[in-house]
Amino acid sequence: MDRSQNWPNEVQRLLEIIRKTGLEETIKWGEKSFTYKGRNVVGCLGFKNHFVLWFYNGVFLSDPYKVLQNAQEGKTKAMRQWRFQSAEEIDEIKILEYIREAIQNEEEGRVWRPEKTSEIEIPALFQEKLNKDSQLKSSFESLSSFKRKEYLEYLITAKREATQISRMEKIIPMILEGKGLNDKYR
Repeated sequence: MDRSQNWPNEVQRLLEIIRKTGLEETIKWGEKSFTYKGRNVVGCLGFKNHFVLWFYNGVFLSDPYKVLQNAQEGKTKAMRQWRFQSAEEIDEIKILEYIREAIQNEEEGRVWRPEKTSEIEIPALFQEKLNKDSQLKSSFESLSSFKRKEYLEYLITAKREATQISRMEKIIPMILEGKGLNDKYR
């Protein structure tokens, strides 16, 4: 999806504000992002119905104006976003206040660390495939626990059995090659 056409004037205004902070501008995941001493701090982007300012470690922000929200509740742990639906909502003073606090948090080393989680149960359909195919089982077990978990979460989030089956067909060749689900994005 080409997002460069969504809210161009408003996103440009946010970029102008961010640039006043002295953060280093870079590209992360194909989008403009701003860093402090190599650590991600803030970015902005236009979507279909709104445009956002996001803070990579926004979970640590005090949020005095109660504008931050979690983009994907239950999935996104540290990132928070500030959604806007019109240019009139852009308040440079408040935005700079949030960015300065985010920079201060980075300076203090406040970084969200993923907590260790227990192993995810293997879905029955996938377990059947593993039991029938020793090469697949061996390849799956040789993956890092992170990559195994990525695949299992991908399968578990399928609501329908048909979706789970099509996802299995997609991932089996990747597993046999020793690749992770999202390696192409890393």
